[in-house]
Amino acid sequence: MDGVRRLSLHDHVCWVYEDIADVRKRIVDFLADGLALGQRVCYVTESAAPPGELPRLLDGLGGVDDALREGALQIQSLAHRYTGFTGVGPADQVAAYAAATREALAAGYTGFRVAAEATGLVREPEQRASFARYEHLVDRYMTREPFAALCAYDRRVLGPEATAQIACMHPMSSPDAAPFRLHAVRDAAFAVDGELDRAGQALFAGALAGADPEPAGGELLVDATGLHFIDHRSLLQLAELAERRRATLTLRTALRSVPRLIDILGLTSIRAELTS
Repeated sequence: MDGVRRLSLHDHVCWVYEDIADVRKRIVDFLADGLALGQRVCYVTESAAPPGELPRLLDGLGGVDDALREGALQIQSLAHRYTGFTGVGPADQVAAYAAATREALAAGYTGFRVAAEATGLVREPEQRASFARYEHLVDRYMTREPFAALCAYDRRVLGPEATAQIACMHPMSSPDAAPFRLHAVRDAAFAVDGELDRAGQALFAGALAGADPEPAGGELLVDATGLHFIDHRSLLQLAELAERRRATLTLRTALRSVPRLIDILGLTSIRAELTS
């Protein structure tokens, strides 16, 4: 995707950037759309500026002072919004956003929307593993409730591999942030879009661990209708997931090569459900 305008009450975007001024313009666009949709919006910033100067970071967002006074706009530091993230854990952070969404609805808003500069939360490998789990859990929450989020990560600080680890856990991302996207959908264990090949093998393993899907009735349904390519290594990874979960994995896909690959590899824990 090339921009963040005209998204819905439920959308979840990862924006990888190298220019803080550019990403803040996109944050303004994202928050402006939320206000137009009647949502309460929140800007979470890593800036060290004094609290009184933080509204200036949203230059271009009309009516900032009025929105702050009325409660339609909140501006918070990263440390405040994600207090003790590693201590409370991914599920507790999702619960905090669920509470904020309920509060917004009770106040008469159509939902809650947050734009967060989140680089400081994922500097270390163990932080990224925990945050990948959080991103999937909160993504699943967004499929049901009117909560939307833009998560911004600085590629200059994290590097391309680390940003891809987080970007691939979102349904939408900035151009070239990750080769595939593993995300939540309402009618399947998860969905995967893009391309799964040898280059992304380690990345895919981490994404599967972050999603950690639960079988339903002994089955894992994977919506792969947005997948353009999958190699045999990725199918083997899915088979390992199914066997670990003692489930049958159904891969819903338009790729006609998939049933043939499953047959060649002799995979008994996966079946293909071809779509037109």
